Amino acid sequence: MNTNALKILIGIHRMANAIDRKTSLIVKKYGLSMGQFAVLEALHNKGEMSIGQVQEAILSSCGTMPLIVNNLLKRNLIAKRTDEADRRRSYLSLTEEGEKLIVQVEPENRQMIEKELEIFNNDEQEQMVCYLKKYHELKV
Repeated sequence: MNTNALKILIGIHRMANAIDRKTSLIVKKYGLSMGQFAVLEALHNKGEMSIGQVQEAILSSCGTMPLIVNNLLKRNLIAKRTDEADRRRSYLSLTEEGEKLIVQVEPENRQMIEKELEIFNNDEQEQMVCYLKKYHELKV
């Protein structure tokens, strides 16, 4: 691996970890874990999804999803319905309580992320988006 490639990878990890730590502090104030927040955010932005779709959207391992889903169900933040055509598949959606919570948490988190990335001007941010899209399109 050339030195720039390693520096890029390490830099991306450090930036993501620093932002994740701050997100963790924000969501903790609302009694949420990072996984719970990710599920609520995905459902808020994309609407009802199967558990598999949510898992893919939040890049979660399959082992953690049942715990996250059960805890959100217990708090009445999400609803679960079984697919009538395929009873093995379940769909998740936000409850009214879940919607009320995520509309409080998400803007606070988005504001923090925007503040963290203010060190890059708009052109630099647009370039980063292009670079990341390019990687995703070519490698995924």
